[in-house]
Amino acid sequence: MPDQPSCANEFDPKALTVEEAVEQGLGAVEAIDTAERVPVRDALDRVCGRPVSAPFDVPRHVNAAMDGYALSSADLPDEGSRRLEVVGTALAGHPFGGRLDSGQCVRIMTGAVVPQGADTVVMQEQVEAGEASIDVGHGHRQGENVRRPGEDLTRGTTVTEAGQRLGPADLGLLASLGIAEIDVLRRPVVAFFSTGDELRGVGQVLQQGEIYDSNRYTLGALLRRCHTQVMDMGTVPDDRLALRDALTRATETADVVLTSGGVSVGAADYVTDLLAELGSVEFWKIAMKPGRPLAFGRLGQALFFGLPGNPVSVMATFAILVRPVLERLAGYRGAGPLILPARATHPIKKRPGRKDYQRGILSRDGDGHAAVSTTGLQGSHVLSSMSRANCFIVLERDRADVEPGEQVDVMPFTELC
Repeated sequence: MPDQPSCANEFDPKALTVEEAVEQGLGAVEAIDTAERVPVRDALDRVCGRPVSAPFDVPRHVNAAMDGYALSSADLPDEGSRRLEVVGTALAGHPFGGRLDSGQCVRIMTGAVVPQGADTVVMQEQVEAGEASIDVGHGHRQGENVRRPGEDLTRGTTVTEAGQRLGPADLGLLASLGIAEIDVLRRPVVAFFSTGDELRGVGQVLQQGEIYDSNRYTLGALLRRCHTQVMDMGTVPDDRLALRDALTRATETADVVLTSGGVSVGAADYVTDLLAELGSVEFWKIAMKPGRPLAFGRLGQALFFGLPGNPVSVMATFAILVRPVLERLAGYRGAGPLILPARATHPIKKRPGRKDYQRGILSRDGDGHAAVSTTGLQGSHVLSSMSRANCFIVLERDRADVEPGEQVDVMPFTELC
């Protein structure tokens, strides 16, 4: 690859905008369509492979929404009160077996089937109860405190859509319908490794100039939160043949290959060259800070992301560029990232030229409005800034310094999977 301009320059007319890079990444994805059947209890955060419909109405029966007394609305007084005979009890799972006649009622508990002859439940706090009768006053209406069949779901209603990520409520809903298994899409397989002669594993003794490989821990955690099948391939030295071998092995089974480091313009940065040799480079530099040098392309049938080496750049580029591709690949049809407005509490330094993702602390001011401050030093090597932060402060490409009180956009770290 010919010499390239330094990635430290704030403005590079050839660099893609963040929006263009996201669009190109998503445009290269074909969603996985292979489904597998799993028990509902194991389907948390999996992507639904086929629509699921309700096999019956929910509720299935007319039932009580409150503890009280089931009666016929024809027995409700227009004024004053009326005494009704209590002829039995209805409990959830133990219905009253008879039919009510005029002047009769049944003690009923929440969820119990409303007996024949009754169409209304009066709350127990709103009657005067004796040993075998109640006095019910006026002001009640027909059908109060009664749940109708199909009020929640009618038979045939779609309860989970294809492409829907299944959460705890979805699993409970499926179980309430008696559904024990569900078809979900296969999870993407993601292989990843770090590059660099200076990297050592946690527990090893560091020599002069060496550092611990934190990126594998960060990327491994991010990928697990994205519910992918993770292949940790360790650390690969800055050796062209070793990198070539690692990339070739990764593409044998992975849908996506991620690397960190080796994508800039240094003498030992081989990743982008190898991507061009073994596959194709779709784009390389992005008008983004942190994270300008990012190689994206294909290696055989796998998608490839060569992330920067600095730890904050790894997390930022993963959140903005990698995560949407993984979600599209997994068949997830969710919305885009959550962006919220907030007021800056302190000055924020920003030079035009790149879209900036500064680390911020999102809170509420004294008036209850969203407010955000930075975590301090914003260098792409300052991993502690990510640990202290709970959001990115998203500053547009052409924006300059931000003054206190100005509105900015923030992306909560829930968007980091």
